[in-house]
Amino acid sequence: MFVSTKSALWFLILALTILLFFPVMFAAEDGYALKRQQMVEQDIRDRGLKDPVVLTVMRKVPRHLFIDESLRSRAYGDHPLPIGEGQTISQPYVVALMTEALRLKPGDRVLEVGTGSGYQAAVLAEIVKAVYTIEIRKALADQAAERLAALGYRNVKVKYGDGYFGWEEEAPFDAIIITAAANHVPPPLIKQLKEGGRLIVPLGSTVYFQTLTLATKRKGDLDVEQISPVAFVPMVGEMQKR
Repeated sequence: MFVSTKSALWFLILALTILLFFPVMFAAEDGYALKRQQMVEQDIRDRGLKDPVVLTVMRKVPRHLFIDESLRSRAYGDHPLPIGEGQTISQPYVVALMTEALRLKPGDRVLEVGTGSGYQAAVLAEIVKAVYTIEIRKALADQAAERLAALGYRNVKVKYGDGYFGWEEEAPFDAIIITAAANHVPPPLIKQLKEGGRLIVPLGSTVYFQTLTLATKRKGDLDVEQISPVAFVPMVGEMQKR
């Protein structure tokens, strides 16, 4: 087969690009994978979390892709990071803690209030059938939707709106996770939670500190268990009026 000099040169350039670029890309990803492994071992498992599914997912989801590129060197430290709009991506330990506390099953449908960067939604989506996540800040909602779609999370739906009112048309939910500080559990969310379902929320002062609280719905009421002191940014919208 005849190949022109121009075509041969093009193929040579392409081959050299692949040889030079891909090792760098894979080396970078290997580095992030190692950091994720260290994060799980040191900051999550060594602090008492044991669910093998949650640990596996935390090793898998690329937290560095949910933050600004300038912060990626800090992606796997056990601390929150800014994501814009005055919001943060939660520290990995807290993400794992909240996820484990919900005792999720593969067939569950989960509502998340406070999408933020989309990282918590991605962690949930690796475990359950469907995730419905609501974000009150449109810019963050749009960014998270694009990011999650680009990463292949087809079982996540993102809605721009006030999470206080939940997502009635998709209810009921097996579990609800609120990723912002609340001084009470919104009644619409209690209504949209299945009987026997679990809800987790940072409950308390929306200005200072809260207690991570797990509530199980039994006969229409919430059976409450306090887990750990935490500090989250406040839930806004209707919550501020109550």
